Amino acid sequence: MFKMKKVSEFVGKYMAVIVLVVAALALFVPGSCLWIQTSWINYLLMVVMFGMGLTLKFEDFAIVFKRPKDIIIGCIAQFTIMPLLAFALGKIFGLEAGLLAGVILVGTCPGGTASNVMTYLSKGDVALSVGMTSVNTLLAPFLTPFITYLLLKTTVTVDMLSMFVSIIKVVIVPIALGFIINKFCGKYTEKVSEVLPLISVTAIALIVAAVVSHNSERILETGAIVFVVVILHNLLGYAVGFILGKILGLPMTRKKALAIEIGMQNSGLATSLAGTAFPDLAMATVPGAIFSVWHNISGALLANIFRRIEE
Repeated sequence: MFKMKKVSEFVGKYMAVIVLVVAALALFVPGSCLWIQTSWINYLLMVVMFGMGLTLKFEDFAIVFKRPKDIIIGCIAQFTIMPLLAFALGKIFGLEAGLLAGVILVGTCPGGTASNVMTYLSKGDVALSVGMTSVNTLLAPFLTPFITYLLLKTTVTVDMLSMFVSIIKVVIVPIALGFIINKFCGKYTEKVSEVLPLISVTAIALIVAAVVSHNSERILETGAIVFVVVILHNLLGYAVGFILGKILGLPMTRKKALAIEIGMQNSGLATSLAGTAFPDLAMATVPGAIFSVWHNISGALLANIFRRIEE
């Protein structure tokens, strides 16, 4: 178990590098990863969400009642800033329907567990980050399909019901199961949690490999445009989140948490939803896969900068 813990710590520390290497391999040597089926994506994401549930406790939700104003700010910011940035960038760069749908899906998804890790590394308000991620994830079955529909209704057909069911099945149910098991078997899950980074990073790497390898030709054909949009989307999310925190006069620790929570998305969920909601738009899965790689790199760099800023 000690060796597994060490391996898990190593994988967690170098997650960005590992995912980047896997993505590059899948893009330039797709044959090496084609054995990973895109039909596995939902199950892999369920594993990640189950792991998130195993780390949650009732205390993580206490912040909702202790600091409701902060949670409300985070919720409103999460479901307005990133979706609107996605829509604006998609229109400015003239993305075709599939890529536009994929970018907007990334924008309408809640934050992921990676934002909690990066907030911790940046010496930000971890409790606020976990609280925002938890609440926004619970709201996602309702807000993600609705906002996606509002932004894409004139471009493509959006199946809101299938998105709702998919989020419940892939996100809410696994998290709830993990949460319940952690509640009643805490002493066992505490030991298991030590190897969760290894399991989560493996699942995320497999998701990225599946999407990129099966769409490598299309990704290379799009050129740099999709990469530029994804990178701008993420960086602008950080910037607008931090500026919002500054306008609201939040302490530095909360500004860091807000910036990271808004800029980092549950892009694995976006990739999963793209296959469910837009089965005829193959390119819709691509932005989520690219975002998964990029936001781990940018998040690690931002955390390194933030940790040096005290106030």
